[in-house]
Amino acid sequence: MRTATLDPAQRAGALAEMAERELDVLVVGGGIVGAGTALDAATRGLSTGLVEARDWASGTSSRSSKLIHGGLRYLEMLDFPLVREALKERGLLLERLAPHLVKPVPFLYPLQHRGWERLYAGTGVALYDVMSLAPGHGRGLPRHRHLSRNRALRVAPCLRKDALVGALQYYDAEVDDARFVATLVRTAASYGAKVANRARVTGFLREGERVVGVRVKDVEGGGEYEIRARQVVNATGVWTDDTQRLVGERGQFHVKASKGIHLVVPRDRIHSSTGLILRTEKSVLFVIPWGRHWIVGTTDTAWDLDKAHPAASSADIDYLLERVNSVLAVPLTRDDVEGVYAGLRPLLAGESEATSKLSREHTVAHPVPGLVVVAGGKYTTYRVMAKDAVDAAVHGLDRRVADSVTEEIPLLGAEGYPAMWNARERIAERSGLHVARVEHLLNRYGSTADQLLDLIAADPTLGAPLRHADDYLRAEIVYAASHEGARHLDDVLTRRTRISIETFDRGTRSAREAAELMAPVLGWDEDQIAREVEHYEKRVEAERESQRQPDDLTADAARLGAPDIVPL
Repeated sequence: MRTATLDPAQRAGALAEMAERELDVLVVGGGIVGAGTALDAATRGLSTGLVEARDWASGTSSRSSKLIHGGLRYLEMLDFPLVREALKERGLLLERLAPHLVKPVPFLYPLQHRGWERLYAGTGVALYDVMSLAPGHGRGLPRHRHLSRNRALRVAPCLRKDALVGALQYYDAEVDDARFVATLVRTAASYGAKVANRARVTGFLREGERVVGVRVKDVEGGGEYEIRARQVVNATGVWTDDTQRLVGERGQFHVKASKGIHLVVPRDRIHSSTGLILRTEKSVLFVIPWGRHWIVGTTDTAWDLDKAHPAASSADIDYLLERVNSVLAVPLTRDDVEGVYAGLRPLLAGESEATSKLSREHTVAHPVPGLVVVAGGKYTTYRVMAKDAVDAAVHGLDRRVADSVTEEIPLLGAEGYPAMWNARERIAERSGLHVARVEHLLNRYGSTADQLLDLIAADPTLGAPLRHADDYLRAEIVYAASHEGARHLDDVLTRRTRISIETFDRGTRSAREAAELMAPVLGWDEDQIAREVEHYEKRVEAERESQRQPDDLTADAARLGAPDIVPL
C-alpha cells in the first residue's frame, strides 16, 4: 500500500532538497487547489515542490460547508457546464478517488407553494440526477423523490407544519475538507512531491522578466531558502493578489473575498434523519448532518479585513439562527451553538466585463514567463483546476510531458478501503476496539487506519478516547503529528480533528492532554507544551469575543487580539 509520512524529519528534508536542485514545478499555497496541483504535477513525472505559509488547509479549505456537490442552484442560472463538471467530480470522488472520505448525504427541500413549485423544483432536481449519470459516475447515489407534507414530516419531524406543503429529497455528498487536503498532500508526497508547511514565500526570484523561483522563510526554524523552479504556480486563493504583489505584477484579474460563516449544533437539537436545504432572500441555507452534530450555514458577505482569521460577528450568528428558526418547530438559541467558524470564498473580479462574470468559475493565467496563477472555482472541482494549472505550466517547459492522470489516482487510504470496511467486525475483535471505533477510523483514514491500529497495539493507552472529546482516540492525536504534518496544537484541534467546533468548550479542556501526546513526536519540553496550550486558549477566547461583537469591524479587531504564531 502506498503511503507517506509527514513528520518533522520529512519537512526539514523537503526544504533542504527543494533548495538543492531546480524543480520542474513549485506550487505556492497548501489549500485544496495547491495540494491538487502538486499531486497532478507529481503524477505526470515532474519534479514537484509544495510550500504553505501556515498549516495545510488553514485558510478557506478548512472552513467550507463540507459539501461535495454539483451546485444545484447553478442550474437556475443555466450554468449547465459548471454543474455537469462538478457532478462528474462528485462521482469520481465518491466511487474511485476517495470513497473513505466523501460520503453521500440526503437533503430535504421543503416546498411552500402548491402546484407550480413542485413542478419547477422537481424538474430541476430531476435534471440534476440525469446530469450526474451522464459522465458515467454517480450511479451509487439514490435518485430524488417527491414527498407529501406528512411523509416529509416523518423524515424531518423538526419542521413546523406550516413551513411546507410538501418536499423533495435528493442526494449530494459531504467531506471533512481539512482532512481531505491533508490526505491529498500526503498522496502527492507519496508520488515524490517535496512538501513543507510553515514555509512562507517572502519574495520571487527573477531573471529579467522571467520568474525562476521563490525565497522562502522557515517559520518554524527561522532559516531562509531560495527554491528555484522552471515554473511556479500561485495557488493562494484569497491571498492571490497579495502573492502577485510580491512578483510586482498586477495580473489580468483580482480575487475578492466573500465571507461565509457556519454554526455547529448537537445532533439532538434538530430532530431529522435528513439534511435540509432552504431558500433565503440572498441564497440558500444548508442544515448538514455532521456525525453527532449539524452544520448550519452559510452567509455571503463582502470581506476586506484580515484574511488569515476571518471573524464571525454576533450579527452573522443571529442571521443564521433567524433563518433556520423560520422553519423549525423547536427554535435554536445561542446556547445550542457548540462551534462557529468563518471562511472566505475566493471570487474572481476581473478588470473587464468578461472576467467579472467568472465568479464561481476558475481561471488560469500566465502573467509573466515562469509564473502560472490559478484562482476562483469551488472545492468540488479542485482536480480540474489543478489539471488546468499544470497544463499551463507544462507550456513553459521545454519537453514533452504526459497528460493528467489524477482521474485514475486514488488518494491514500482509498486502496483496500472497501475490503477493510467489510472486515470491520473482525478488525474490531482483533484490535480490542468497539466496531463503532473501527468504523470511525476507516471513515477518516481508509486503509491507512492500519497505521493507527499499529500505534494502539504498541501502546494500548492510545486506544482510549481523548478526555472531553471522546469522538476521537488518543492515537489520532499522535498520528496527526507523526504522519500528517501537524506542527502545533491548533493544527490538531482545529484541522486534523474538529474538536474546536464540535465541543462546547471549543477544545480547551482537551488541549493539555493533546499537547502532551504530541510532545514526544515534535520534541516539545514542558515549557513548549504550556506555550501551546496558552496560545490555543487565547485563540479560543479571541474567537468567542469576536462572536459577541455587533459587526465585522469590531469582530475583526477582537479576533486579532490573539497572537498568530506559537513561540518556540
